[in-house]
Amino acid sequence: MNRIPIGRKLYLSVLIVFMVYTVSFMVFQQLREKQYKIDLLNVQLQGYNKHLHDYLSFNGQMSERLLNDYMRRDTIGHLRVTLIARDGRVIFDSARKDYAHMANHARRTEFVEALRKGQGAVVERNSNTMKRDYFYSATYYPRDGYVIRSALPYDNSLSRALRADQHFLWFSLVAIVLLTLVLYRFTSRLGSNIAKLRVFAWRADHNASLEVEDLAEFPDDELGEIAERIIKLYKTLQDTRREQDTLKRQLTQNVAHELKTPVASIQGYLETILSNPDMDRETKMQFLSRCYAQSERLTSLLRDISTLNRMDDAPQMKDFERVDIARLVDDIGQELALQIKQKNMTWVDLLPPSLIVDGNKGLLYSVFRNLMDNALAYAGDGVTMTLKAEREGSQWHFSFMDNGVGVPHEHLGRLFERFYRVDKGRSRKMGGTGLGLAIVKNAVKLHGGTIKASNNPTGGLRLDFTLNACSH
Repeated sequence: MNRIPIGRKLYLSVLIVFMVYTVSFMVFQQLREKQYKIDLLNVQLQGYNKHLHDYLSFNGQMSERLLNDYMRRDTIGHLRVTLIARDGRVIFDSARKDYAHMANHARRTEFVEALRKGQGAVVERNSNTMKRDYFYSATYYPRDGYVIRSALPYDNSLSRALRADQHFLWFSLVAIVLLTLVLYRFTSRLGSNIAKLRVFAWRADHNASLEVEDLAEFPDDELGEIAERIIKLYKTLQDTRREQDTLKRQLTQNVAHELKTPVASIQGYLETILSNPDMDRETKMQFLSRCYAQSERLTSLLRDISTLNRMDDAPQMKDFERVDIARLVDDIGQELALQIKQKNMTWVDLLPPSLIVDGNKGLLYSVFRNLMDNALAYAGDGVTMTLKAEREGSQWHFSFMDNGVGVPHEHLGRLFERFYRVDKGRSRKMGGTGLGLAIVKNAVKLHGGTIKASNNPTGGLRLDFTLNACSH
């Protein structure tokens, strides 16, 4: 069963409400204008009644002759005037003179209302005497004890006079047509956007291609812009997910490859020992020492993989604290002092005595430890490692450099990739896992900073990165 599109539902719903409101307003306005004209006519007739009463009061008497004379001199076309006693008897009527045969008016609406309120009016009441509809306006004069009632026949002339102005009706109809067209255009565009979003949702839910004509272009409005951005974000998310899947496959392959080497070495040494029970103690210890070295490499590799996974799974780590980088780096320098001495290297720490940042102490330790380990492993013997920092606004800008062999320019852009090695054979021989600089990059990024690698003009590698300064 086909459902009515939401754009059409909205159009019909708003249109119905709008039409009901408009028609109600038009009817109300018509009735209001008609009532205004009725009130205006009633005021005119009430004025006539007052003038007639003043005329009779001025003459000090009420007679048929005086009334007929007044009607001839001052009258409104087709006007009928009736004087009614307080008990309802007709004592004068300009249209009929057989008062004895005229019905008592005590129950007439305008008469009752005049006795009660002083004035009374009725629209389109049929006259029993004249057998036609009249507009009546009655005024009661209690001191004289009678009611003066003036009436106009409700004919085509009076009906036209009381009819509401048709210009307003035509104006309202034109306004309805224009607003309906505007509403249709708006809801049509809205419905088009929603229909395309529905197609997008269905295709996304069924993993279908989004490169279809239905999603090619949206109307140029706010909703269309939002819809286009949603689809673009979804496509970007899909591309990112595909890239992540590719990276995960590559990572799995790299991990398997990296684990294979130390495991194969350990397995080979142990098999040799088991196959030669009479092996001399010195050779056996040598093989076991190599097994231990490979196990240490395996442990380092697993530790680095665990660190990277922890950062990937928790990119918004909030267990930050005040970390004294100067003290942290000094501790690392003392830990590596023996290795630095063995390689005839020089360590120059130019950090300010008090350098505090907001961060995770364990990850920040990994940053500076991996930088120094990387320089110890690959910069070469007899080189100088230097670390300095400068405050730049709300961040500290760090520079870690050495004057060693450096890195060929074509490799600089890939130094922070996982398991990437400039010299694969030499790196494995040095015991590196290929993850040190990847950990550095991810940890710096997690702390809201950036990092880049370059070669010093005088030789050696330079790594520049930023960390947020302590905010309190």
